[in-house]
Amino acid sequence: MSLKKYIPDFITCLNLACGVSGIVFAFKGRFDVAFPLMLAGALFDFLDGLAARLLDAYSPLGKELDSLCDVVTFGVLPSVMLYNLACICSFGESIWCWTPLLIAVFSALRLAKFNVDERQHESFLGLPTPACAMLSGAICYFVASSQFSFLADWCAGPVFIPVYSVVMSALLVCEIPMFSIKFGGAEADRTTRIKRITFFILVAASVIVTVLMKWNWSAIVLLVMTIYIVKNLVYAVMKL
Repeated sequence: MSLKKYIPDFITCLNLACGVSGIVFAFKGRFDVAFPLMLAGALFDFLDGLAARLLDAYSPLGKELDSLCDVVTFGVLPSVMLYNLACICSFGESIWCWTPLLIAVFSALRLAKFNVDERQHESFLGLPTPACAMLSGAICYFVASSQFSFLADWCAGPVFIPVYSVVMSALLVCEIPMFSIKFGGAEADRTTRIKRITFFILVAASVIVTVLMKWNWSAIVLLVMTIYIVKNLVYAVMKL
């Protein structure tokens, strides 16, 4: 029995281990550990697909396992981080602090929808769960590390986190086209290539701005994910 077919599943389980560990630290308010664990989970989520392609080790089990792990790392973890941030910023638990848990629910719906939707091969319909998770995690990390920033002031109010959570939940299950940043496989068309290239140019610009402004490194992830969402919304409005 060849062991190579189990390698992608093992990497997927590392994604899950990062997600579960991140949840533990998120409940403790340790965003400085929870967010890097989320990013590590995202790396393993990329590597399991790469390993499956290189080893030709695709399996129905691997597909289902990947989605279950993503629910934890990119659904439950960011929800718990935002929940804890809301509790901290509002100096106590209120009903509004529970709003971010919607992201976990809609992330599960998003992943289930992706598994059965044959239209989402070279692009997505709705916001990918890793993008939502990393933006949410970056917000928590940035606020925790830069408590006197403009973003910290917004999060301290009663509006930002609940509204953000509802908007992200809606974007996860909407029918808005979102381009994939992966260059592998068959390219859809010239327009998609241009979207990807301009996105990576803006990524480089985000890194430069963060360095020049001497912001915390999490601002890079925050800016990149915001740019990705805004670009796709603009493309959808302009029907590009």
